[in-house]
Amino acid sequence: MMRSLWTAASGMKTQQLTVDTIANNLANVNTIGYKKERMEFKSLLYETMRSAGDVTKGGEPVNLQVGHGVRASGSVKTFTQGNIERTEAPLDFAVVGGGFFQVRTPEGDVQFSKDGSLKMSIVEGDLMLTTVTGYAVLGTDGEPITFDGTTSPEKLFVDEQGKFTYVRDGNTVDIDRQFGIVQFKNVTGLKTMGGGLFQKTVATGDPLLESENGDLDPTTVIQGTLESSNVQAVEEMVKMIIAQRAYELSSKAIQTSDDMLGMANNLKR
Repeated sequence: MMRSLWTAASGMKTQQLTVDTIANNLANVNTIGYKKERMEFKSLLYETMRSAGDVTKGGEPVNLQVGHGVRASGSVKTFTQGNIERTEAPLDFAVVGGGFFQVRTPEGDVQFSKDGSLKMSIVEGDLMLTTVTGYAVLGTDGEPITFDGTTSPEKLFVDEQGKFTYVRDGNTVDIDRQFGIVQFKNVTGLKTMGGGLFQKTVATGDPLLESENGDLDPTTVIQGTLESSNVQAVEEMVKMIIAQRAYELSSKAIQTSDDMLGMANNLKR
């Protein structure tokens, strides 16, 4: 009887993780570039009480096994495309496809983001393209994208390949700047760092620069737009109800097991 207590408890723990994940998704329903998560589970060890055998020799045709519950095996990001919302801001960029912006943190690490809400920061008299948190956005050369201090963001234009041009005296000039958009062979292996940033892992492999890998499906950069979160609030609410019901059933199993143990203890009276 004690087996059912621990089995049901494992169910409650995993459903709590599910609710935690759903709550985080709902909290980020309006976060630019956010990708929803889901929990994945695996059954725990099975106890074999009797193995199947040769029926001609008196064996049973099936095994007799009892499971010990469930465990969380991982949290998986879903990298489906979010809705594209037009903002008309010259430094807002949506990436449509499998690409990511490259971002350099103050520690010198290169991380990756879908959040294209960018800003201009003054660095030693020049203008540098940064994230909202001030992290430098990198170009195809792996260096921060910078502009002359007199550059006006309203005169900067970016084509679908992420190449920058500038309107000067009525003429469009190529200024030799391009977003260093990268992709990964296994995007689900990215490690979430918070703040809309991801970090590569052994599972993802090295980032593949689109400008140097023509066999990749190209990502489209759209200026004046942002990619919204791919969280669907209604879908998450349905998942939360299912998780809540599963949690209640597991708690009911614990209560029932406890009642049965009480009955067994009362037999001696």
